[in-house]
Amino acid sequence: MRKLTPFLFFSIILSGQNAYGWDYNKVISTDHSSLVLSGNYGEEPRFSHYGAKVDSASVGSIHDLWVGMNRPAYPVFGSETEKPVSLQLVHADGNPTLFLATESVNTIPVDGGTLTTVKMRDKAYPLIVELKYRTINEADVIEMWTEITNSERKPVVIKRMDSGFLPVRQGDVWLTHLHGSWAAENQITSEPLSPGMKTIRNLDGARNGQAAQPSLMLTLGQQPSETSGNVIGATLCWSGNYDLRIDTENDFCHNLMAGVSSEAMEYRLEPGQSISLPSLALTYSSEGLSGASRNFHKWARAGAIHGGENPRDILLNSWEGVYLDVDETRMNEMMRDFASLGGELFVMDDGWFGEKYPRKQDNAALGDWKVDREKLPGGIESLIRNAKENGLKFGIWIEPESVNSLSELYEKHPDWVLKTAKRDLIMTRGGTQMLLDLSNPKVQDFVFSIVDELLSKYPEISYIKWDANTSIKNFGSQYLPADKQMQTMVDYHLGLENILKRIRKKYPDVVMQACGGGGGRVNYGVMPYFDEVWVSDNTDALQRIYMQWGTSMFYPSMTMAQHVSASPNHQTGRQLPLKFRFDVAMTGRLGMELQPSAMSDEEKDFAKRAIADYKTIRNTVQLGNQYRLISPYDDKGVASLMYVDPDREEAVFFAYKLKHYRYQKIPRFYMAGLDPEKSYRITELTIPSDDSHSHLDGKVVPGRYLMEIGFEVPLGSEYASRVLRLEAIK
Repeated sequence: MRKLTPFLFFSIILSGQNAYGWDYNKVISTDHSSLVLSGNYGEEPRFSHYGAKVDSASVGSIHDLWVGMNRPAYPVFGSETEKPVSLQLVHADGNPTLFLATESVNTIPVDGGTLTTVKMRDKAYPLIVELKYRTINEADVIEMWTEITNSERKPVVIKRMDSGFLPVRQGDVWLTHLHGSWAAENQITSEPLSPGMKTIRNLDGARNGQAAQPSLMLTLGQQPSETSGNVIGATLCWSGNYDLRIDTENDFCHNLMAGVSSEAMEYRLEPGQSISLPSLALTYSSEGLSGASRNFHKWARAGAIHGGENPRDILLNSWEGVYLDVDETRMNEMMRDFASLGGELFVMDDGWFGEKYPRKQDNAALGDWKVDREKLPGGIESLIRNAKENGLKFGIWIEPESVNSLSELYEKHPDWVLKTAKRDLIMTRGGTQMLLDLSNPKVQDFVFSIVDELLSKYPEISYIKWDANTSIKNFGSQYLPADKQMQTMVDYHLGLENILKRIRKKYPDVVMQACGGGGGRVNYGVMPYFDEVWVSDNTDALQRIYMQWGTSMFYPSMTMAQHVSASPNHQTGRQLPLKFRFDVAMTGRLGMELQPSAMSDEEKDFAKRAIADYKTIRNTVQLGNQYRLISPYDDKGVASLMYVDPDREEAVFFAYKLKHYRYQKIPRFYMAGLDPEKSYRITELTIPSDDSHSHLDGKVVPGRYLMEIGFEVPLGSEYASRVLRLEAIK
């Protein structure tokens, strides 16, 4: 939930009625898009337009073009009763209606854009609703959110509180969204919208990224395409339960409403209290799905993720190498072996902690963040020292929101867990795991102290993997009073946000990964505090192509932790060439998730060369513009994508063969994003020692030819893949 502190104030209120009958037409614009609100003071504002950029001087033409488009900018129950609404509450006297009147429309400059506030007040009650619209100009993103202030003498109870509302009057609209499950996150579905209500939601409680994503794209007037078409993208910046609702009316006006889920939720707003709802980030592009994605990627790197300007290190995570069998000897061996391959960071995963209840299985010790001296006799300080000797940084795994019943913490503080009165506890992972009650300030202090003590005692720790392996199974808080139990799901995440803000204020430079038992924490609610996400516990490279493709629709490559794992893969049993595994992982933040000592000398030699190759393209992959060229979901037997640096001086092209049969037709590839006036030298990367170079290796080709004429890429063998680096000729 974002709060802004503008540095300069001025007011734009267009007074007097114009030729179209409105007191004001407010144009809110980025470099290439506009959102237009119109209205009269004393009435609720109306939505007029969102899409291609419009000129303030000719905004009246919008009303000529959009005959009949006269929807509220934020429908509320009372003035709207026959249609779905974005805000519903009950006043202390039992009145369940709202009738809002606009008091002012103000705009102020903020860093990178503007902030527009539409202030409304109920016509009969001292309740204030403010609509906020912040532009991030260069990214072509507008963040919208709502702030509600209760100036009444008694509490009001909010039953629905959407962050934003957007009507889309386009007729033929296709919805693209992400869904999945553990080990199969972020699968893509595209479908035409038809009359009725389409709802995308998540009710996990703690994590909201596995079953579905709080993000979608709407393609206007045609079927979705990666490279062409007008697209509206939306993502809700919230880490808890959510509803994304699209109500399609019989005239094919599609009304998007997005916000905190109303399921098992009522929020009691006390007198004088305000609540700032999570932002809904919108973007518009005329360059298809990939164009909308590039806008989100720029927005993310500009502040929607932590550390968006810093390239990420190449790491080895210990999990699939040893699982819970952590010990000092194994950790030191893994560090030594990874350093010899050119690695930069070693992360010790689960299994390093616990005294009275050692972490030997997944049923004990969560909450007791003390080093297990039997496993690590030299302690963390010895591991850090060994990492330094090998030229590596050191990172560590924690799961600070959870506790096991087999723990000293639970023995001391059973009142700190989420629990429903008069109900038995429901245990999850290992039959003993529960969630701590983050609505409780004492619990917030404890969770903060876990990170604070680790980083204070061991300031050399440069990376934290923050895991979250369980849902909210025990609804209810032992801290919140009886009349606020129904806001447990919301207050949990407000508490989490408070903890993360404290951590980032004190430790801004530590890299943190958001892991949610796989991809459960892939959301922009937590990303202002995390540098990257764990895409999935499934490290199978073939399946990862599909999951990473879906994730990249909204998240830049630098946030996507992509690891080379063993073959056969531990989740699917599939055997894949090491080159294919590396080439898939290199499209994001490259890492490894295996036991290096189990690799053959030939594999180690290839891994060393592949890591060296990745270092030459890291900045382009992590900080460049992504172009998704041939989707694996198009069932063409191949997939391809590329990255281009902002100056169009360098690019990296990836191609993968997904199917293999005789006389297979491999489509011609067409690049994108290059400078048509420049020529590029092509260098093939990650070439196995027994393989010949592609015919393209060493060639110099005009950028226009690569984009307009296209080219052939040899993909003859099963699970073949190619990586081409392009450098502009000076």
